[in-house]
Amino acid sequence: MFAYEFMRNAFWAATFIAITCGVVGVYVVARNFSFLAHTLSEIGFAGAAFAVLMGMQPLTGMLIFALLGSIGVGELSIRSEQKESAISAISAFFVGLGVLFLSLSDSASSYATDILFGSIIGVSPKSVLQLVVLSVVVLLIIFSIQRQLNYDSFDHIGAQAHHINTGLVGVAFLVALAMAVSIGSQVVGSMLVFILLTMPSSTARYLGRSIPSMLGWSVGLALFGVWSGLILGYITNWPVTFFISLIEVTAYLLVYFTHARKKRA
Repeated sequence: MFAYEFMRNAFWAATFIAITCGVVGVYVVARNFSFLAHTLSEIGFAGAAFAVLMGMQPLTGMLIFALLGSIGVGELSIRSEQKESAISAISAFFVGLGVLFLSLSDSASSYATDILFGSIIGVSPKSVLQLVVLSVVVLLIIFSIQRQLNYDSFDHIGAQAHHINTGLVGVAFLVALAMAVSIGSQVVGSMLVFILLTMPSSTARYLGRSIPSMLGWSVGLALFGVWSGLILGYITNWPVTFFISLIEVTAYLLVYFTHARKKRA
């Protein structure tokens, strides 16, 4: 399997993306940003489609749209009294916008499928380098504000009591989240990127008893999902995204029901 360059590229890219999504996902779940992550993925879809229309790399358009959208939607989610309705409206608008951009471009329908559901197997060495660099940038952002982010995500009142600038921390995390959504979409696509951002970290909350242990479990589960998905996809020639989704959801359900049964006992 590793005799093929495309599989080596896929594993390198998927590894860094899984680590990034595993780390960011812990804070996504802690801050109840799962819905926001899903919305950003749909904004990113419109950005990728716009990039295709303009003859640019889809990742570039996705990054631009997601970064701009993260600030606007993040502010809306904090300040709006009807934030779910407002974010749903924005999400629907950008999905429609993405469809429009794709219809105006000359790209084949397979291009749309790659954007929506990922195409990690076809990633080039140059794209691997881009994804690795972006992953490192996201991790550097998270680790540079980790102490403040831990307080703000798990003890918001404590963060205010310690005079932490929660607004600045929130903006920095939204930037990291937008970048994580953009690079995670390269594995599972813009429609399913929230799987990598929420499932491993949601499972980790039942398994970890501290923030470092939750981060470890989340990264480990994300890595297990993408590695297993790539291997099974290679063996069966089925979509890698299907296997990643199946593995992560199955792991969550197993841990959830085990935890629920212990709680009743």
